[in-house]
Amino acid sequence: MKIGFIGLGRMGTAMATNLVRAGHDVTVFNRSPGRSASLVVLGAHEAVHLAEACNGSAVISMLANDEAATDITLAKGGVIDHLPKGAIHVSMSTISVELSKRLAQAHAKAGQRYVAAPVFGRPDMAAAAKLFIVAAGDPAAVDACQPLFGALGQKTTVLGTEPSAANLVKLSGNFLLASAIEALGEAVALVGKAGIDPRAYIEFLTSTVFNVPAYKTYGALIAQRKFEPAAFAAALGYKDIRLTLAAAESLRVPMPLGSLLHDRFLRLLAQGGENLDWSAIGGLATQDAGDVQPVSHGQVA
Repeated sequence: MKIGFIGLGRMGTAMATNLVRAGHDVTVFNRSPGRSASLVVLGAHEAVHLAEACNGSAVISMLANDEAATDITLAKGGVIDHLPKGAIHVSMSTISVELSKRLAQAHAKAGQRYVAAPVFGRPDMAAAAKLFIVAAGDPAAVDACQPLFGALGQKTTVLGTEPSAANLVKLSGNFLLASAIEALGEAVALVGKAGIDPRAYIEFLTSTVFNVPAYKTYGALIAQRKFEPAAFAAALGYKDIRLTLAAAESLRVPMPLGSLLHDRFLRLLAQGGENLDWSAIGGLATQDAGDVQPVSHGQVA
């Protein structure tokens, strides 16, 4: 397929690389220049202007937040102004439910198609084309995107025709991951203060009753207190919890644990930890238990 790819952060670069390697004709665009060199070497085309990435049958966006997605898509000269009628915008960003609804309406008004397809997985999974993709939108548009999803992930789950449903599921999943991080942090603080080796503790848990990827990945980071370099920055985790709570408020669903996580992230950011991995909230419980060492950059206990 002839496609555009917008957003060349760590995740976006890995995803665009896999699309090029899968044989797609990919034109890449990033608002900050200088991130496309490795992709151009592989055979991608570099777009100097956004419009150049919007002249294919689909354009994928992988952006950090609502502000970036709004600017790229809805602002004057954005994706909606340049995408041909009938072409598909595949939003793979983690954005709010409300913005996803706005995008669906704006694309429909412009005669374009819109698919929400946020992903689960850290940059190493993106590089290995092992992402889990949650897609929703017009069935024909989703079907047309399957070759793209096949190049990016190990499994795609289609949730229905309302694109924002995929965004809500993505936010709920990140809420569950953050909840696991907080729980792991509290458990590690408990056993650590009793003199039990946190690394041995995590090894035991993740090889028995909690033999799941999330506990293995985040448990190891918390036990080692190794939160840099960030695969997923704490500032983004905070953003996702805020978006989850906004969706919960609109649906009148109390989420007490979500409110706790909001405050844990806010505390971490107040301590200067916004660029640490979001698993750093799991180190706060150890501080609360009397460890005088703050959650810090690259610290390994």
